[in-house]
Amino acid sequence: MKPPPFEYHDPDSLEEALELLTRYGEEAKLLAGGQSLMPLLNFRLSRPAALVDLNRIASLAYVREVNGRLSLGAMTRQRAIEFSPLVRERLPLLAEATTLVGHLPIRTRGTIGGSLAHADPAAEYPAIATALDAELVVRGPRGERVLRPEEFFVSYLTTALAPEEILVEVRLPAAPPGSGWAFEEFSRRHGDFAIVGIAVQLVADGENCRVARLAAAGVGPTPIRLRAAEEILEREGLVEQSIEAAAARAAELVEPDSDIHASADYRRHLTRVLTRRAIRRAAKRSQEAR
Repeated sequence: MKPPPFEYHDPDSLEEALELLTRYGEEAKLLAGGQSLMPLLNFRLSRPAALVDLNRIASLAYVREVNGRLSLGAMTRQRAIEFSPLVRERLPLLAEATTLVGHLPIRTRGTIGGSLAHADPAAEYPAIATALDAELVVRGPRGERVLRPEEFFVSYLTTALAPEEILVEVRLPAAPPGSGWAFEEFSRRHGDFAIVGIAVQLVADGENCRVARLAAAGVGPTPIRLRAAEEILEREGLVEQSIEAAAARAAELVEPDSDIHASADYRRHLTRVLTRRAIRRAAKRSQEAR
């Protein structure tokens, strides 16, 4: 299949890209890594009048630490995140999750901003952003606004981005000292989208859990923060009984649908199994870090 005809633009500045979006509005599509958009174009499921290619805007590709937070430009390649010493040292949950994103060619071209803006609820980065309460920085003709994940992710493949806005930066808190982390997912094959994925970051002090952050992917129209499961761990600690209770609560919190890959009941079962597994692995890492 070939894509439908469209006008192609490759601006070399964010300002020029915003001007193009203002000109074309809903008739324009942004091209980042292209890993999701190009198949949609080739199957003619998307028919934009104009394609605005962000790949020449070098100022949107970076990883830096600012005031205890990692700031990642939206055009930062997933492969760069996977091998970033700063990400590995300060936010290893993100590094681990990145190894599960697609396959090598996908990670080489794919970007963190593209994944978040595509808003597939089964993807790894939206779950990480939700678990860690990311700041999603959006730029438009009327200036900049910062959205939380619960504001940014609206539904399946839908965000709060206006047609003339661009996601330009993602800010994630660096892992506190003594943190443990784990990203567990089940997929049909390595590199496929997760049938269910679980992100966990916590700080343990013996059996006490000082901080717990949990989110699930693939079990609802958006990534789901598992706050009630977090509260069980922070209240009752990291003993086997509370870990099992948190995993059971997580399975109650998700909103899965059935599809050709798995039933809703199976996804709830996976949520319980993977949450238990991720908490145990994160707790072990936290203990080893102290």
